[in-house]
Amino acid sequence: MMAAATNGGKSMWQACLASAFRTALATTIVGSVTLLGPHSLKKLIELPSFSYVTVGIIILNDATFGDSLRGSWYALYATIQSMGPAMLSFWIIGPSRFTKETIAVAVALAAFVVALPGEITHFIAKRIALGQIVLLYVIAYINGARTQPLMHPLGVAASTALGVAACILALLFPSPRLACRQVKKNYKLLTQNTIKRVKLLMKAICEDDKASVFMSVSQANCFSTTKLLQIITHYQKGMRWERPQTKIFRSNCLYAVEKLKEVDITLRGMELALRSINSFPISMINEDMKHGLNSLMQQISLTIKETKHNLHGASLTVPEPSEKNITNFLHSLQTIPTTLQDLPFYFYLFCTKLLYMKSLAEPTPPSIQDQPTEKNGNPNLNSPEGNKENWANSFVTTLTSPKLMASYKCSLSLGLAVYLGLVYSKKDGFWAGLPVAVTYTSGREATFRVTNLKAQGTVLGTVYGVLISFVFERFLVLRFLSLFPWFLFTSFLQRSQMYGPAGGVSAAIGALLILGRENFGPPKEFAITRIVETFIGLSCSIFVDILFRPKRASTCAKVELSNSISTLVESIGSLSILHDSSKTKVEQNQKKLKGHVNKLKKFVVEAEAEPNFWFLPFHGACYNKLLESLSRLDDVLQLGSQALKFLQQEVQRCEACWKEHVNLIEGDIGHLKELICNSMKSFEEISKLKSLGFLEKELEKKKNTTSDVEVGKSTPKSSICMVSGLGEDGLEKTLGSYLQHSRNAVDHLYDDDDDVEDEKELKSQVVLSLSALGFCLSAIMKETMKIEEAIKELVQWENPSSVINLYEISCKLHSLHK
Repeated sequence: MMAAATNGGKSMWQACLASAFRTALATTIVGSVTLLGPHSLKKLIELPSFSYVTVGIIILNDATFGDSLRGSWYALYATIQSMGPAMLSFWIIGPSRFTKETIAVAVALAAFVVALPGEITHFIAKRIALGQIVLLYVIAYINGARTQPLMHPLGVAASTALGVAACILALLFPSPRLACRQVKKNYKLLTQNTIKRVKLLMKAICEDDKASVFMSVSQANCFSTTKLLQIITHYQKGMRWERPQTKIFRSNCLYAVEKLKEVDITLRGMELALRSINSFPISMINEDMKHGLNSLMQQISLTIKETKHNLHGASLTVPEPSEKNITNFLHSLQTIPTTLQDLPFYFYLFCTKLLYMKSLAEPTPPSIQDQPTEKNGNPNLNSPEGNKENWANSFVTTLTSPKLMASYKCSLSLGLAVYLGLVYSKKDGFWAGLPVAVTYTSGREATFRVTNLKAQGTVLGTVYGVLISFVFERFLVLRFLSLFPWFLFTSFLQRSQMYGPAGGVSAAIGALLILGRENFGPPKEFAITRIVETFIGLSCSIFVDILFRPKRASTCAKVELSNSISTLVESIGSLSILHDSSKTKVEQNQKKLKGHVNKLKKFVVEAEAEPNFWFLPFHGACYNKLLESLSRLDDVLQLGSQALKFLQQEVQRCEACWKEHVNLIEGDIGHLKELICNSMKSFEEISKLKSLGFLEKELEKKKNTTSDVEVGKSTPKSSICMVSGLGEDGLEKTLGSYLQHSRNAVDHLYDDDDDVEDEKELKSQVVLSLSALGFCLSAIMKETMKIEEAIKELVQWENPSSVINLYEISCKLHSLHK
């Protein structure tokens, strides 16, 4: 564990040093050109401050050479997008006729056009375009009749081009920082961590006591692959811009990473099984099984290691194992376990075999059919009766679409910031709009937290710049050298939870705009002006964000929680041995569930960061418990679907033999699904409640408007059931029926006296699959109970003066919706 922590700290230092060096090199290039270059070039680059801002937009986030090439294309696109309309307005209207109001309107309209394409246009292109728009119009207004309609836009374009060129050169010299090299390096770490996790989790099952098992599991968690997967995904975006010959490497790496993601899910299943086993050592593990597990561990490790060497090859196919029957030790499992306590061990063995198969398999690229599509097909769209109504609804929907709302927000905040900035100071008015422009984001963000970090970062950087300017007032070289330790410091800030990327980048740019320029007046005066203008711009951004987004993150988390539970009900409801045609639906439901859980996670993080004001404080601890259960259920469902996939194939192979038994097993699964889904549906309805007081008012209202004397009374117990009502005995009885029917099926369909190795392998696979499915159903029921406890805690938090009984609340909701 200490080694993992040491390696993590060392890699962070290396990453921060590399980022600081490249940033310092890029800014030095810009400073050398703008401060020491020939007069003609210095005259053309009239806005060196925007050259530094361009460097900040492109290079300040662990950029690679591919990222700089991509940034140059986005900068060209942004320049074309912003220059054309600006030059046209200069020629038609004339800069001398501009007023604060017309400039604000022009900036707002231009910003709306830039933001309109939504996610089609990359945010880097949008930030550069918006920054250029602010400078083009505001400086034209400041200079008035002295503005040249052609040379002014060319000056802004040249300033942008200098920043882009500096980024390319800084990432190319002294040695190229290639994205493919970074991916290869991190993929190597990813495979090493995965192999270490495999070895620790496979050795843990043979330990003699539970403390040793938990120690192995804890050590395995130290080699988590989540962060490395995120880093690889980040660098993959720059790979396609570097060299044509990296195409094969890129596709092979993509498939290899997808394979390791599947391996990671299986490892989480093994960890869950280890945590669920009650006592160690396990009596079923003999010397043959220990030897078999060890051989399987070595083979899996070798297979994962081999994929690393095949990244540049034409295929990800790995060598077949030297021992053809590497999983023969599992053939001794010929009977279904009789108790629930044995299921975790069988599930663990199922995961080890699945892990072996996953490490060998080559994942196929995702097809278009795999991606759920939403069509707005309305059969009545062209009918004469509903045509006007449909067009009206369509028009309203279009006006309130998220894409247009983001464009409205960007337009209004930028126009307002420019106007108020000019009101405060005509000479430096663009500093109010520039922070809003270059930090544009189309998605939701924790507005108050991010704005606070941007403001703090700007103040930190500005104060540092003023202090260094005071100490090294006459030494330009020392001023530039002092930027390197600051870039190193801000690199750490970007990776910290306290400041994050928003605060770190703002701090870097804040110091850079003072130390990298000259002839902008006394540093103290400029610092005060820029801090005030930045405050004006960020205040406008907050105001517009609140105006256009009345929903708080906590409200969005509440809605997303009910959506996640609803999708979970669909995913559990689609589990079946009989219906192989539902495979696509199961996969789509699982993807949908993962998407909702990821959204919920994002809203929870945002809600924990937003201020409470007069609202009820957000119960982050409770939502994190729910997130943990939902994430675990997502893993269990994916592994359970693997067991179902084999069982479906086996039932289809001999449908007549299985007919009698599969109906009984399917009946048990259906009973469990109904029980779980009914509980989940109740949780979904309860999670949507505003408050218990609101529910009582609605019930009272219904009593007064209907003659139904049963309104508000308890619904019969047969209509509403909770998993928690079963208790441990009920859980064992319900799953015991499933195990008994599974045991009868195996004993009846497969002959114990058959010594044919293939038949023994088939029977052991059926035993493992049925046992794994039983464990998954048990785990789903246990997680359902945990979700019930968390929902109860959440409702109690929202209604502190009430005594919470989820069953009674569910009955009232049922009677209300009758």
